[in-house]
Order: sequence, then structure tokens, then C-alpha cells
Amino acid sequence: MKNVRNVILACGLILTFVLSACGSPTPVVVVVTATPLPPTDAPVVPTTAPTQPLAPVALAGPQSGSTMTWVDGSTLVYVPPSVFTMGNDGFDAPVHEVTLDGYWIQQTKVTNRMFAQCVAVGACSTPAQELGGLVYSNPDFANHPVVGVTWDQSQAYCSWAQGSLPTEAQWEKAARGMEGYIYPWGNENPVCELLNHAYCNGTTSEVDSYPDGASPYGLYDMAGNVFEWVSDWYGESYYRDAPATNPTGPESGQYRSIRGSSFETYPDQVASAVRHYGAQTYHNRDVGFRCAVQAPQPYAPYCQLSAFIPSGAVSASNGCQFPSAEVVGNYCSAGFGYATVEIPAGSIYEVSDQLNCVEAVVDGHRRLTCYGPKAKESTNEITVCNPACSNSPTVTGAGPTCAPGYVLDPASGACNYAPIIGQVSVAGCPVGYTMLDRGGQQTCVIGTDANGNCPAGLYFDSLAGVCVPPNGNVDTPFGLDNSALAAQSYVGCAPGYSYSDTFQCCQAATGGTYPGCAPGSTFNTDLGACSPGEVRLSGPGCVTVDVLTLKCSDPVDVCSNIVGETQCLRNPACSYNEQADKCEMRN
Repeated sequence: MKNVRNVILACGLILTFVLSACGSPTPVVVVVTATPLPPTDAPVVPTTAPTQPLAPVALAGPQSGSTMTWVDGSTLVYVPPSVFTMGNDGFDAPVHEVTLDGYWIQQTKVTNRMFAQCVAVGACSTPAQELGGLVYSNPDFANHPVVGVTWDQSQAYCSWAQGSLPTEAQWEKAARGMEGYIYPWGNENPVCELLNHAYCNGTTSEVDSYPDGASPYGLYDMAGNVFEWVSDWYGESYYRDAPATNPTGPESGQYRSIRGSSFETYPDQVASAVRHYGAQTYHNRDVGFRCAVQAPQPYAPYCQLSAFIPSGAVSASNGCQFPSAEVVGNYCSAGFGYATVEIPAGSIYEVSDQLNCVEAVVDGHRRLTCYGPKAKESTNEITVCNPACSNSPTVTGAGPTCAPGYVLDPASGACNYAPIIGQVSVAGCPVGYTMLDRGGQQTCVIGTDANGNCPAGLYFDSLAGVCVPPNGNVDTPFGLDNSALAAQSYVGCAPGYSYSDTFQCCQAATGGTYPGCAPGSTFNTDLGACSPGEVRLSGPGCVTVDVLTLKCSDPVDVCSNIVGETQCLRNPACSYNEQADKCEMRN
């Protein structure tokens, strides 16, 4: 659809609508059919329509690391055009410089929830259930990466989301940054606090679980969790003859390239330059993907979205006293690394899969003695909770809210698209809209939501101070009631949705779905909205303790650095030498 330069904003009442839901919202999908109802009391801003063309708006354009919510509920991150260093001096040689155009790439791997939307609208096929893998359809794993997908299934999803699998070069630049770091987080060696690898977690994890291991552009899981399909055919010697600008891989081949690492990968294979490959039909419990979008074009807004709870309204405590939990010692025995953890009486606890713990009462203290994997250092978690506290997030001072351009239907709990007349009244612009001066004419344009995010398909332009589509068409009437301009500005809807001229939005077919909660949030059935997930907490009244178990193939002195007799004797591997006034390893 062509873009237009002139905006003609008509006066009148707002046409809104309510979509009736078949049943209550679920954590993954909302099933709806559209039924127009009489106008509601949504904001009406009547005034005289502009009679002259609006002045152009100066834009900064997307900057490095700019983010944008996308059609599948994911977050896209902008990677600007530049030269970067690709390859290494080992098997994935030679080191060479590559120039890439700018592109957008998903901040996280595609999740089970995202993939389920594509399956529901008929654009994707169901992934295979892998032996030993998590269950794709289980809502408890909605924010885990989808696995069990072939290259073709992955590419089909990306095509549905107006993108493609990233090239090897795009993937590696997004992982290493312009400085050519060895790992996404820098050049420090991999540890379990930075990524899910080497069986630190034993299985996949939620896609935003390791913010400290993010890449220079803010992408998560560019190392660990699951491997990722990329678009290239694999060529072992391709780097020697690859073009220096926008390489896309060999023209054909036997295998497709796979990048990254997984929860099973050992540290020596975690470097971002390491390449892997697999048959195009290959699928496994530790292979997923993410998508790149070269030049995003504005889809029309969805007719319905899930409500959400602003992140600032969710607290991690409801007033219950947090339990204390402390690692008081580490030692080796029979090749295993042991740790001792003291927890309070009356508390309950949960141990991660890689730890084996035995409970006892020692000198009046409740103590867990735990051992980890043999012959390697490992950090795992024990979650300790006060059972008198609730496991639900506490929401203070806020209820479900909607993105700008949407109004909450209290009956269904859904947010329905309800564009406004985009002119300024004596009261200014409605909540969620920003006043923009265009050559002396003041208009209301879409702004950010309660979490500071723009609606899907728009990024926040730092120069203009408003949300705009990445193609720079500031006249795209997102949130504004202008059917003629909307029909000319949007490129349509994603496959599985149809454009409604009446409502100026993308309508799901009967039985279809709209995007669910974004990564990092879950659907709270009590609140009827997406609520931020807790960070390192399973609920109010709980604490998570990192438990280090040592690599014990050689004796490790864990005592000499302990100061004081009391602390020394709390470690079963240590004894206190009173004459030397120091803590020593037991014989």
C-alpha cells in the first residue's frame, strides 16, 4: 500500500467496538469473534480539522540498540550498519572483516508461546516432541525457547513474522558486537551466572533468564540455552572466498548452518565464532531459532491485545518476612564437590536438578549438605520460602491497563483497538498520546505505554519524541481514526489475519489468536492480565541461593581464606589451628 503525505483528520464521534471472547483469557491465546457495538465513552477530542498539509517531522531514525515490539509479541533490536570482525583463528578461520547493512533481530529466541500463535493461525506446523525435552504445549514453559523445529519450520515462522532466519554474519555480529568479543558479554570465561550451559540448569530456561550475559546490542541467550538455526548453507571453507559485504552463505549445500550453544554445551564450545551444522530436516531438544527483519513495514494494529500490569506496580514481597539462607562451606569428597547450606526452621525449599541434598540438624542449625556434578565446577540454585507467604506477585495501586490506542473491556478483560480523532482539545491529548507540533499545527500522535514501550511495529524516535514506524512514515495513523489514510499506509496484516476497514485493524479469523504475553511476563488469571515475572524469586517470601560446588579432581583448599574460628568450623572440610590462628583443610 502506498504512503501519502497529507493527513486529513475528520471530526466526529469515536467509533469503538468490543470483541466478544469465547471463554476467559488464557495464558497463551484469546479466542474471539468480532461484533461491533454502539460507541462507548472513549475520549472524544472535537475541533476543526486541519486544512493545510502538515509539516514534515525530523527523525533521528533507529539507533544502535533501539527496540520495537513486533507482530508476534517479540522485541526486535536494531543493529546499525557497520564493519565487524567475524571468525576466529581456529577451525572457524580465517578472521575477516565483514560489512553489513542495518537490520532488526529478535532480542530473544522464539518462545513456545510465540510459535503457538503461528500454529494457531495456520502459518506454522507443530514442532516435534523431543525425547527428554519440555512439553511445547505446557503453559508453564510458554517463555522457554521452542525446540523440535526443523530449518524449514523455523524459516516458515520467520516469513510469517515478515522476516527470515538471520545470516551467519548477522547472527555473529549481533552476538559479538563491533568489538569482536569472544563471547556475547565480553572476553571473560563462561560461568553459570552468565548463560545456561554445561548442564548448569539441566534443561532449557526462560529466554530472558540471563541479562548479565546479554550481547553488546542487548540480545539474550546468544550463548547457551539452545542452538539456533541460521539461513546459510554450511560451507567449511566459505569464509576464504566470502564477499566482504552482506555475505549470505554458499548458493547450495548439504547442510544448514547452526550457531550458538545449548544447555548441554561445555565452555570450550561457547565462543560466538564457533560454527555448527545440521541437515535441513534435523530437529532436537536443544535447537531453536530467532528471526531477523531487514526492513520492517507497518502492519495494521491487532484488533485485540491482552491487558497488562505495569512493571512498576508489581512488588516482590507482600510484607512477609524473607527467610535467611546461607552457604556456609564447600569441600570435596570422593571426587564430588559438596556445599553446606543453612536454612531457617519452618522454611520450605526446592533444589535445582543438578544438586542432590540431604537435610540434617547440626548444632541446632537446619543444614542441607549438597553435592553437584562430578569433576566439574557448577553453580546451581536452592529456593527457600517462608510458607506463610503467597507465591503470587503482589500488585500495588494498579489494575490491568492497555497500550495506547486500545481501551479495556471490563467484561472480557481484553484490550480492544479504539482509535481517536487525532486533534488537540483544550485538555490536550488523551493519556497515551503525545502532542506534536507540525509547522504550527498541533496534533495528537501515539505515545508510549505505562512501561515506556511503543505499540507493536513502532519504535520511539529520540529526536521526534514520538512512536513512529521504522520506515519513517510519521503519517501512519496508528491510534487515529482515519480509515482512508489507514488503508493506504499499512502493508496489511500477517498471514492468518484480515484487515477490517470498519475497525482499521487486523482481525483474527474465528478460532484464531492474538499475541499473548511478552517474554518476561506471564498471564495472571486472577488479574486477567499479563504480569511481570519475578526476577530470581519464585514468589514473595522466597529467596534464591546460588550454591557453588567445586571441581574436585584435585584437592581444593577452601579453608585458608576463611577468617575466624567460628566461620572456619562451620565448614565441614575445615579445622581451626589455634596455635597458628588460621583455618586449614582437614586431613
